[in-house]
Parts: sequence; structure tokens; C-alpha cells
Amino acid sequence: MLSAPQVMQLAALEPAHLAAWQPFWDDLPADAYLKDGGRYRRRRHSCFVVKSSTVRLMPHRPHWQPLEYNALHGGMQRQFEPMINTLVQDAAWAKLLVWLAGICSALKGQREWYVEAHQFRIDTTDGIGRPTPEGAHRDGVDLVAVFLVDRQAVKGGETRVFEAEGPNGQRFTLDQPWSLLLLDDAKVIHESTPIQPTGPDAHRDTLVITLRARGFQDELNP
Repeated sequence: MLSAPQVMQLAALEPAHLAAWQPFWDDLPADAYLKDGGRYRRRRHSCFVVKSSTVRLMPHRPHWQPLEYNALHGGMQRQFEPMINTLVQDAAWAKLLVWLAGICSALKGQREWYVEAHQFRIDTTDGIGRPTPEGAHRDGVDLVAVFLVDRQAVKGGETRVFEAEGPNGQRFTLDQPWSLLLLDDAKVIHESTPIQPTGPDAHRDTLVITLRARGFQDELNP
């Protein structure tokens, strides 16, 4: 886990860069695919390819996961609204993706990375919000980066990370905006506990970025 100052130092970003992105979480469409019937999740999704220092925004595509990794929502073509152009065309956004791709290349070997970015807002419209309604899971990628963007008037939302094949695990709560959790997806499973409101406008905003070496996940390339 990295603190916000560590993220800014290592990614060569200024606090103003990240602060300028925060309003983009106030305009997320509702997630229409929640199988539990909930109304507590809003999101946007876009895809990129990162090779060396070059970032390409890819044509908009559905988000797809196999049932092996997402027993609740896997096997579905989920077509979310894309991220706002102002954000994805920001030079600081490209810098962030290049930095994450560099981390992944250092761990897995230099290559082209297929990147999916998800903006999430979990609120308490239903009295409770579930950041991971599918439970503890893997994502079927090489690296998962979870940034806490904002946390307002909520309790809960504890992050739990466990060895995929072992007894050990850690529990902690991300509470500092732009702190970062990095997960080697092949080695761990993860989840976040539900949130409950402690005041008005209760919500938890995150940015989840996944990197995968062998193309985007789809029904032909699971």
C-alpha cells in the first residue's frame, strides 16, 4: 500500500493534478447490471493500451469477466458509459498509466499492457453500499491498482486481502484520498466490506485500474 504523498512522488504528479480529477466522480451513471437489485453503485469504464511511454485510448468496449473470477456478474457483456474526455485526455492521466505500466513491467517483464479503468461511487441509497457485491475475488489480470478518491460520512469499507492459496491475509481501511493498494492478481484475492452512512451524502469513491498482458478479457480471450 502506498500513501498519497508516495503516489505523487513516484508517479511525478502534483496534488493539483489529482484534486482536479475529483469532481469527475460527481457525474457517474448508475450501474444497471447489479444482480442483487441494488442502486448503490455508479461507474464509468474506459480501456487503454500502454506501450513504453505511449498511451492509446481504445474504442469503447463492454466490460467482461468470466464466471471463474466474478461468480455474480461474470459472463455478462456490461456496457458502461465511458470516462469523460477531459479526464482521459489529461497529460497527468497518461503519466499515471505509464507509471503503473512500468510497475507491472518491472514485476512481469517489459511488454504492452491492456488497461481497463473503472470509476466507482458506492453510496448508501439502499441504506448500505457494497463495494464488492461479488465477494472475495480475483480479476483475471496481472496487476490491480485501487485508489481511494474520496470517503464521505461512511463507516465500513474495510479492505481485505488474502493469499489465493494460503492462510494469510491483511485487513485495513483506505481513508486517505489518493492512497493506493497494488495487488498481484495471481497471488491474492480481495474484497471490501459494505459501507453504512454516518451523515448526509455518504459515499466512497475509488478508481480501479487493471493491467493485463494478453489482451482485454472477453469471451474469446478469457
